[in-house]
Amino acid sequence: MKKRITYSLRWLAGVVLVSFLATGLWSYGFVKDPPRILVFSKTLAFRHASIGAGQKALFQLGKEQGFVVDTTEDAGRFNEENLKRYQAVVFLSTTGDVLNAQQQNAFERYIQSGGGYMGIHSATDTEYDWPWYNQLAGAWFANHPMPNNIQKGTFVVVDKNHPSTRFLPERWEREDEFYSFKNISPALHVLMTIDEKTYQGGTNGDNHPMAWYQEFDGGRSFYTAGGHTDASFSEPLFLKHLGAGLHYAMGGDSPKPLDYTKAKTKRLPEENRFSKVVLGEKLDEPMELTVLPDNRVVFVERRGNVKLYSPSTGKITLIAHIPVNTKVTDKEGKVGEDEGGLLSLTKDPHFEQNHWIYLYYSPEGKEAKNSLVRYELKGDELVMSSKKVILDVATQREISGHAGGSLTFDAHGNLYLSTGDNINPQQSNGYSPADERPGRSPFDAQMTSANTNDLRGKILRIHPEADGSYTIPEGNLFPKGTPKTRPEIYTMGHRNPFRISVDPKTGFLYWGDIGPDAGQPGEKRGPAGQDEIGQARKAGNYGWPYFVGDNKPYFQYDFATGQSGALYDSEKPVNNSVNNTGLNQLPPAQKAFIWYPYAESKEFPLMGAGGRSAMAGPVFHRDQFTQAKRPFPDYYDGKLIIYEWMRGWLMAVTLDANGNYASMERVMPSYKFSNPVDIEFGPEGDLYMLEYGSGWFTQNDDARLVRIEYNGGNRKPLVQVATSKKGGSIPFKARLSSEGTRDFDNDALTYSWTVTSQSGNSKRTFPVANPTVSFDKAGIYKATLTVTDAKGGRSSRTVEIMAGNEEPVLTFETRNSNQTFFFPGQPFAYEVKVQDKEDGSLASGKIKPAEVAVNIDYLAEGYDLAEIAQGHRSADASAQVVKGLKLMESSDCKACHSVDKKSVGPAYEQVALKYKGEAGAAERLAQKVISGGSGVWGDVAMSAHPQLAQADVQEMVRYILSLAEKKQASPSLPVKGSYTMNLPEGDKGEGRYLVRAAYRDKGSSGVPAITAEKTLVLRSAKLPAGKADKIEGVMKYGTVIIASVKNSSIGFSNLDLTGIEQIKFTASAPKSQLNAAGGTIEVRLDDPTGKLIGETAFISPSEGGSVTSMPPPVVAKLSSATGFHDVYLVFKNDKAPAGQSLFVVIDLEFQTRQSAESSAKPASTPASAASGPSQDLEAYAGKYKMSGLPFEYIEITPKAGRLSMKAGDKEGELTPGPGADEFKGGNNTVFKFSRGADQKVTSLTLEVQGMSFKGDK
Repeated sequence: MKKRITYSLRWLAGVVLVSFLATGLWSYGFVKDPPRILVFSKTLAFRHASIGAGQKALFQLGKEQGFVVDTTEDAGRFNEENLKRYQAVVFLSTTGDVLNAQQQNAFERYIQSGGGYMGIHSATDTEYDWPWYNQLAGAWFANHPMPNNIQKGTFVVVDKNHPSTRFLPERWEREDEFYSFKNISPALHVLMTIDEKTYQGGTNGDNHPMAWYQEFDGGRSFYTAGGHTDASFSEPLFLKHLGAGLHYAMGGDSPKPLDYTKAKTKRLPEENRFSKVVLGEKLDEPMELTVLPDNRVVFVERRGNVKLYSPSTGKITLIAHIPVNTKVTDKEGKVGEDEGGLLSLTKDPHFEQNHWIYLYYSPEGKEAKNSLVRYELKGDELVMSSKKVILDVATQREISGHAGGSLTFDAHGNLYLSTGDNINPQQSNGYSPADERPGRSPFDAQMTSANTNDLRGKILRIHPEADGSYTIPEGNLFPKGTPKTRPEIYTMGHRNPFRISVDPKTGFLYWGDIGPDAGQPGEKRGPAGQDEIGQARKAGNYGWPYFVGDNKPYFQYDFATGQSGALYDSEKPVNNSVNNTGLNQLPPAQKAFIWYPYAESKEFPLMGAGGRSAMAGPVFHRDQFTQAKRPFPDYYDGKLIIYEWMRGWLMAVTLDANGNYASMERVMPSYKFSNPVDIEFGPEGDLYMLEYGSGWFTQNDDARLVRIEYNGGNRKPLVQVATSKKGGSIPFKARLSSEGTRDFDNDALTYSWTVTSQSGNSKRTFPVANPTVSFDKAGIYKATLTVTDAKGGRSSRTVEIMAGNEEPVLTFETRNSNQTFFFPGQPFAYEVKVQDKEDGSLASGKIKPAEVAVNIDYLAEGYDLAEIAQGHRSADASAQVVKGLKLMESSDCKACHSVDKKSVGPAYEQVALKYKGEAGAAERLAQKVISGGSGVWGDVAMSAHPQLAQADVQEMVRYILSLAEKKQASPSLPVKGSYTMNLPEGDKGEGRYLVRAAYRDKGSSGVPAITAEKTLVLRSAKLPAGKADKIEGVMKYGTVIIASVKNSSIGFSNLDLTGIEQIKFTASAPKSQLNAAGGTIEVRLDDPTGKLIGETAFISPSEGGSVTSMPPPVVAKLSSATGFHDVYLVFKNDKAPAGQSLFVVIDLEFQTRQSAESSAKPASTPASAASGPSQDLEAYAGKYKMSGLPFEYIEITPKAGRLSMKAGDKEGELTPGPGADEFKGGNNTVFKFSRGADQKVTSLTLEVQGMSFKGDK
């Protein structure tokens, strides 16, 4: 009995111990914690079906070797507190950009502290924008074999002393997918290579590594290329190899604990430690700011206002108005909006002693110039009598041009001023504006940027003196006295250098230069447009208008004949323009520091894609803020802060010890700022920002002065506010919401709402999180939520509510027209409907069609939205002044006044001219109309009009003041009509159509007018497959997808299917290149398993590579479907073997009946295509050594007036393409030849299925 009890107790103890082992409960102190690994398998590109088998194998290895395995696809687990738990992290067939900057930072610090890394298979197909990871993993994926990606091959063990290989045979044959690699680190200790003679498709040659290890950056790294197939994880030798490699990564037989004191990478602060504090909003085109030593902020608005924010009162006040010019007048007298105005300001380095600030603006008057002016700021007053003009920059005011305009000082008291090229870019197709035709000087940047004797398109450097003069510092581009030059020039060759800064320690100058609009390189014109971040360590020429970006040259182009000449030479640029008054021979062109196009940049992919306006901010130095309350953290020490006006981000650029570019990362990456236009650090270490707002040339609700604070201690609550109703006719109730408010330290929170009227006479407090508030008196109210945490941290946020005026409701009815896509040549039928509670409606006739602005514009790819916005504002203005005109006509005003002739009182035009550009004029005149007045226009008194509502009088005054502008407003379209959406000549249809309507109501009960605006954005109906919003199980290469497994899918979100009868696909199943099985494409609604509305015929595998025509289109006819849906394309072939690719989808086109019929008609061959390129075909002849392809050479040979090509055992004929030096081959391949400076063909780029392969001749 005793033995049985003892045995039972032992058995029970064993069960308990096994339970502890199984659940990982080792932290109670009974036994030492077992080692742990984290298996990470997140994929954002191709997803390997073998991930599940790999996880299962690693669980089994953990059970056998005594470590705990945690699996995750949550990148949020990459934080310091969590990673400290693991001896190694395994990247199991990860793909794509799987970690954000915060997570990358945590992983770098983990490795540097002694952590381990193991990469399996496509771990090398991961994080291509993170060079550190490339070094850690050891290489990046280059390609895999074709036609068959899975083959048998022989591994060669080159080091049998490592635990992961000592048991393997010297030559090891196995079946898998064998990667070739690029960016292979020279520091690797290679364990195994593969013999490329034993399989097809290897591209690394004799030294083709397949497994390696290294000690890297304080940690250990092991990688093995196997693991594509499920079967790999059942192979005993591969599993043993995997286990031993993992043992090495975990620290081997004597693992050491992590030591974070050895981490070299500074810890990236958590984003939630930053807060954006709004100091003021609804600004009127804010431009540039300066923070004074006492934390007051002075900023300027483009139309002439100088404003000051006081931290003691929390208010913004107008301290001065500078009369400025914001218009241009062309030769025909047409008035348009210009980029000029009050552009910039900065404070003197010795402001505390002399109280000087500097403004740069376009003074009102006939003389076309911009002026740099110094004023004294006494207290909160800008002393106008202290004005000293320091420098004038001659300009032209005939047509709108780039103004630039930014001011900053260096550590030596030198003042830098950036100036735009003052050239209109709209008639050079987005390329170099070098139009030398007579009368075209405003279109020739050789007159300005490339002119050594002109101050435009430059960054000037001067030293201001106390008497208002200036001297020239040593080291400017041209010594004083040099003929045909201006000594003030520090850098030249700029287009629109909009924001600049100088590193106070290195003296390096930085600027953002907004580049030209071309979305694509132009045949014989030049490169696609690029924005630039510039760095100048000394004076220099930065190339515009001859070069852009990294010195990409433009062709010399004759605007009179349309003929192109040679490319400009960056080493010896020459300006021979008739408009040039400076030197002909220019200094060598310098390339940009950072450059990027509309599309994603290959060199700087983090810059993103889309509209662009580069801005350069300050370099942060932590030691300049030793006494500051809340400086930015040490992590940003020495980093350059850049920002993007269009894309709305902040970016920190890391510089190496020599000031060269090292890396970049987003600051506050989840924030999208509203067109940030200036930033500057204040004395307390906060970053101040002006947000211009979302609209051009107008006051915006989201135009703000903000302060970005960093909190290294207790984090204040993050406050979110909302209201169920932002305004309306009284009485009404609004529910105020605090939903989304949180505390990152998990403190208890208390809530208090304060609702205050504009006058301050009414103030109500609600000590709850979500109160319901009644509004029964007209006026503007501010509802402020203040949230306090348990430690006293407090944050507030405000929402504005207008009582007494219901917002207009504006809608589009498109009468069976599609609201997602436009169709060239087809009519778009629309009707605008407006309903306003106070004003009535369009349908009732109380709102007149002339009061509604309607615009339809085509936005070509890369076109400047500001130009379209300018037309919108003009149309809005013409619609809005109609209200004032109607009120005038129904009043008694016409008894004493006329529009253009003096009567009893002055003509309206005289009044308009007198008060043109004067701050506050509209408000003062409105009050005068109501109360009456005399003495301004003679002895006759103007009668009072107390019977008129304030809002009505403001509309009347707005009409009067509009008469000062002799402008020709952009015409508004009818509120109901049909518009044929044609494309501009030569346009590829990749742009957008903008259908917009706006109505500004008349206000009510003394509450200001409210504008309702709606825009439909219609895109091309032809979509690249790779631009899908959702992908599952496919391989993505650029804009092309490969249906790499059956039942994979892609999805497009929220598409309008109204009028869509079919979808046409460009798709093929190339057997020789992809071993494709073929299949069908199902079209489903709202889910990959949703309603089936269409299916293509079977896409059959195609043999050979010599077919010279495009693959025939594949069509899916759609059953009836209307309205908006998510559209899923599901790729089917139930008979395809597991893991076999089905086909390639290049693009898809949604077609109406009319567009389907049009595309079915055979297209005629253009004469230019039939005749081929003008170059001699012999110029292309030769052998091109290719990289990344299963054959080494492509051979090009002219035969009977055509080009033929041979690639491996494939041959085919090339047909002329649409561009010069461009030809089409079989299977939708494109052959693009490149030429050197001597115009000889030097290289070939082969584009196939979204991939590019380059070869030199």
